[in-house]
Order: sequence, then C-alpha cells, then structure tokens
Amino acid sequence: MEKDKILKIIGKRIKQVRESKGFSQLELVGKMLGDIDPTNISRIESGRTNPTIYTLYRIAEALEVSLEELVSIEISN
Repeated sequence: MEKDKILKIIGKRIKQVRESKGFSQLELVGKMLGDIDPTNISRIESGRTNPTIYTLYRIAEALEVSLEELVSIEISN
C-alpha cells in the first residue's frame, strides 16, 4: 500500500473519531495540552503530513481511544 493512501486512511479515521466525539480541531489540540500547532491537525486529517508515533499516541489519548483504533489498516495482498 502506498504511503499517501495510508496517511489518508489514518487521517480520515482521526477526523471521524474526533467528529463523533463532538470536538473541533482546536478542542482536540486543547485536549492534547498544546505542543502541537492546530494547523498540524488539519494536515494530519487530510493526509498531507506523516505524524510521529508519539503524535498519534497523543491524539488517541485526547480522543480516549486506543492507538490501534486510529492506525489499524486492513492489509490485503
């Protein structure tokens, strides 16, 4: 699977979970206790940037879901 496709899948999932919890991107940043530019959430959700594992972990913590839930991708041959 291509890197761009993986980033878009993960970004879309983050956006879906965030919206299902009723959080704006700015509210998500607040729950992450800062240290991340709000525009970076937009780039992550659109698949335009490759977040670090630590950033993904912080997003998962802020959204109160497992990291696995955010990054689990079905791999088919």
